[in-house]
Amino acid sequence: MLSFTMIKRTSSTPFHGQTRAERYSNLQLVSATSNGVLGLVHSCLGIWILEEMIRKNHTALPLNWWLVEFFQGITWLLASFTVLSLRLKHYPVTSLRLFAVLLLLASGIRCALSLFYAISSRGLSLKIALDVLSFPASILVLLCTFKVCHRDEKWKEKDESLYAPLNGQLNETDSVGDIVTPFAKAGFFSRMTFWWLNPLMKKGKEKTLEDEDIPKLREPDRAESCYSVFIEQLNKQKQKEPTLQPSVFWTIMSCHWREIWISGFFAFIKVVTLSCGPLLLNAFILVAEGNESFKYEGYVLAISLFFAKIIESLSQRQWYFRCRLVGMKVRSLLTAAIYKKQLKLSNAARLEHSGGEIMNYVTVDAYRIGEFPFWFHQMWTTSFQICIALVILVRAIGLATIASMVVIILTVLCNAPLAKLQQKFQSKLMVAQDERLKANSEALVNMKVLKLYAWEKHFKKAIEGLRNVELEMLSAVQSRKAYNIFLFWSSPILVSAASFAACYFLEIPLHANNVFTFVATLRLVQEPITSIPDVIGVVIQSKVAFARIGKFLEASELQNANCRKSCVDDNLRGSISIKSADFSWEDNVSKPTLRNINLEVRHGQKVAICGEVGSGKSTLLATILGEVPNTKGTIEVYGSFAYVSQTAWIQSGTIRENILFGADLDPQRYEETLYRSSLIKDLELFPYGDLTEIGERGVNLSGGQKQRIQLARALYQNADIYLLDDPFSAVDAHTATNLFKEYIMEGLAGKTVLLVTHQVDFLPAFDSVMLMLDGEILQAAPYHHLLESSREFQELVEAHKKTAGSDHQVDTPSAKRDSTSGREIKQDFLEKKLQASNENKLIKQEEREIGDTGLKPYIQYLNQMKGYIYFAATTLCHILFVAGQIIQNSWMAANVDNPHIKTLKLILVYLLIGVVSIVFMLIRTFLIAALGLLSSKHLFSQLMNSLFRAPMSFYDSTPLGRILSRVSADMSIVDLDIPFYLAYTVGGTTNFYSNLAVLSFVSWQVLFVAIPLVFAAIQLQKYYFATAKALMRLNGTTKSFVANHVAETNAGAVTIRAFKEEDRFFKKNLDLIDVNASPFFHSFTSNEWLIQRLETISAVVLSAAALCMVVLPPETFPAGFIGMALSYGLSLNNSLVFSIQFQCTLANYIVSVERINQYMYIPSEAPEVIEGNRPPVNWPVAGCSGPAQ
Repeated sequence: MLSFTMIKRTSSTPFHGQTRAERYSNLQLVSATSNGVLGLVHSCLGIWILEEMIRKNHTALPLNWWLVEFFQGITWLLASFTVLSLRLKHYPVTSLRLFAVLLLLASGIRCALSLFYAISSRGLSLKIALDVLSFPASILVLLCTFKVCHRDEKWKEKDESLYAPLNGQLNETDSVGDIVTPFAKAGFFSRMTFWWLNPLMKKGKEKTLEDEDIPKLREPDRAESCYSVFIEQLNKQKQKEPTLQPSVFWTIMSCHWREIWISGFFAFIKVVTLSCGPLLLNAFILVAEGNESFKYEGYVLAISLFFAKIIESLSQRQWYFRCRLVGMKVRSLLTAAIYKKQLKLSNAARLEHSGGEIMNYVTVDAYRIGEFPFWFHQMWTTSFQICIALVILVRAIGLATIASMVVIILTVLCNAPLAKLQQKFQSKLMVAQDERLKANSEALVNMKVLKLYAWEKHFKKAIEGLRNVELEMLSAVQSRKAYNIFLFWSSPILVSAASFAACYFLEIPLHANNVFTFVATLRLVQEPITSIPDVIGVVIQSKVAFARIGKFLEASELQNANCRKSCVDDNLRGSISIKSADFSWEDNVSKPTLRNINLEVRHGQKVAICGEVGSGKSTLLATILGEVPNTKGTIEVYGSFAYVSQTAWIQSGTIRENILFGADLDPQRYEETLYRSSLIKDLELFPYGDLTEIGERGVNLSGGQKQRIQLARALYQNADIYLLDDPFSAVDAHTATNLFKEYIMEGLAGKTVLLVTHQVDFLPAFDSVMLMLDGEILQAAPYHHLLESSREFQELVEAHKKTAGSDHQVDTPSAKRDSTSGREIKQDFLEKKLQASNENKLIKQEEREIGDTGLKPYIQYLNQMKGYIYFAATTLCHILFVAGQIIQNSWMAANVDNPHIKTLKLILVYLLIGVVSIVFMLIRTFLIAALGLLSSKHLFSQLMNSLFRAPMSFYDSTPLGRILSRVSADMSIVDLDIPFYLAYTVGGTTNFYSNLAVLSFVSWQVLFVAIPLVFAAIQLQKYYFATAKALMRLNGTTKSFVANHVAETNAGAVTIRAFKEEDRFFKKNLDLIDVNASPFFHSFTSNEWLIQRLETISAVVLSAAALCMVVLPPETFPAGFIGMALSYGLSLNNSLVFSIQFQCTLANYIVSVERINQYMYIPSEAPEVIEGNRPPVNWPVAGCSGPAQ
């Protein structure tokens, strides 16, 4: 139908003068020719069958014999026409792509069925050959369709871009230095082979990659796009079910269903091609025994094996890559959603979700959920692969397959209670981790206070106590995981033993072809079966993380939109009206924080708020900002705010950036702001003027300087209403007087000002003074009227005069401006700017390792508590386990066709060797769990000792996010991931080389191919690691940017909301997420780039081995050993993928050990106790009071 539609459209439209050379590429011509030939042959075959039927039977019935061939011929002729019509541009692109995909799917199924029939029936016909050839022909159609359509889209973009500059529509992403990843414009072949990554791999080999070398993500993969799609789907779900809270999981699924389906399609192809292996092995054994179906069957099987492995590799790499890409997008959108929610969180919700917990949601929970899509398809592909394996087993051993099914079902049933326990302990572990991280965060933020009071030991002990609780839960989680691993790693051995025992009792004969078809099938499903514990672990972790993030996203939000009114009348701008209102921090009508508040402030009025400590002054300002829920009455505020908090909130960055706060620089207004805020002299003292970098939370500023920067930030915004919460408390009397005159009275002339203050000297200058007591406004009137009428105010003034020692009142006239002219100030700033240097910044660029550190981080990890002993024992146990499997299969290969060995003895010895192997597996699993716990405990202890003994200069120059990312995300990876991935890496590598050794032992001639290819593989890995290590480290350092920004925003959320800067901060957060996601994206892509090339090498080795067995005369090797060699060879790709995948993941994870190690050896303060300087034990023996002599 699609083809006829194209014919109709193209026939009704004339050509536009294009030559044939312009219209058709070489690929199109090859594809059209091959499809046309296939169509003609199919049509001729159909006609010949029809003639033969009429000649012999005098009837055209049944129709299916010739009509199917005839229609196949028509289909391929139309496919040929479709390829040639691609450049005519009169067809829907989506329909063409759908046609190509459906053709590929149908051809693939027919090809697989025909091969299966040919191998099982041991016959070859023209029909089967045509079905096999149709598959590569359909691949050519698919390549042509995607390539030409993609090229047309690029030409269309180029054509449109010619007009864009004329219309002033230059895209921001096309600016100089803004390089987008080549993946965005890569063609079909480039995407399938990851060819587009070659330039970055080459650059990484030539130099150490820096931030600017990493291309940006394409538009659909950026955090802003992902978050927008997520919110759109979330709103749709809310509209469908208004009464129910939308599920975060199902919302994410609806956002990425298309990518999930495509990756699932590749997963399906991978499983199907993998399952062809045992069938090919069975045919190889028959050929080796001299039972060929046709002359060159062995060569056809070897070539088929090679192509099957290549298709398996291509499909699996696309499966993994696309799932990783979805996982990255999910992590980005969740991080953005958590950050956005943090800006809206109500005060009641903040009590439930502390800053440490929010940090955990971003650095741990979002990360765990981001890993989930990678494992998503493993859940059904493993089941599907086991089902296919059971079908093959039925053909091999008949009813004995029931025993296999029983063992598999028992394994799953035994796992069910373990999985429930693991989920229970995982939830408890996350809660314990939250508590520990909360304590960590509080201690690190207030480290100066701890050191001044010498409380480091007490707080470190408290954190270690929380860590011990966490380690108890971690031990429970890892123990259950170890049980799972043992259960599933031992299941293939138990399945084979049970199946062979069933064969003995059912008297099913055992021969080399059915035994090693069975063994090969089990070896192919061994890798997915052994990954089931990881799948279960990831599912459980993701489920817990989804629940935690879902609960956070459902938390209550501030309802501050109701109090801010849009100002149509300029006379209302800057006015505040509160009538008979109650406010409660807990949003509880019965527990009001402020009661019966009545307040009317007109535009331009200056109101002072005074009262005792705890009377509700700061809360009143918070209610005007909309931070405190209104439980009764009304509040209306007109105009924009500028807010100065009682505790200064300063961002990391320069003084200028803190003052501008996102606004454009106006030199004249900026200079005026500095003067009004009394910052001129301070800036002259700073090394680089206003370009001096401020440490996190303003650690290198005095309290007064922080407050004046806050005041400058507020003044520069030119708002309508100024809410100042006791800004003079941190400055001396002279500065306070100067600020009051220049800033409050002149700088804010004509502005509405509400000033909380304890300094009554300034009160006479205000239009009104408001006295508060116990959450109520006691009285509001001008200063002198209030002084006469209120006894409480008189007492307040008298108390202040006694404390201050003076009853001097401040005159309101303006002081004279500093003699420094605006021009001199500006010139001075320009000179200071020229002196600014990155080398002298307080906040240094985060340290990261450069180049290949080799085994250094692994040794650092294994040196904890003599972990290398556990590791050596673990490695030895795994080698013995693999050796046991090889001995087990060698025994079967040598004796399966030996008439002198009874079947019972054959099976019993096989079972005994398997049981011994299982014992070694059990020991190995629990040793690795113990190694992980000991290493985690010691690493954390050393890190805490180092952090608590670090000098304050370290905290002044190190953003909190850098430290928190190490004690949260990096520590979580060390706790949960590194020990088992270390074991998997050693195990996978051992399995690969053991498979290669077995293959080479049987057909030693393959070593002529294998040795050079293994050497090439090692060189390829070195080439890969040059780039991959840099990408992994960049991923680690950029992760700190996100964590630091989240922590900083959490501390200043009130100020951000007051200035209505939420959008700007959210935009910055999205940019930081993308900066972190880009190296992560190129890192996991480089993994697939490497594995695909190594899989091609292993496919060549396997095909070469198969070819050797074909070329050599029949019966050169016993059929049993050929079956054993090929059963190991068929799992060569799997074991290689398993090994390299875990090597790459471990290399990524070990960066966490590097990062923790960087803060384990911080130069320490002087010792707490110096033995030589200690006083006598009985000191002091005497004492006296009075001035020192």
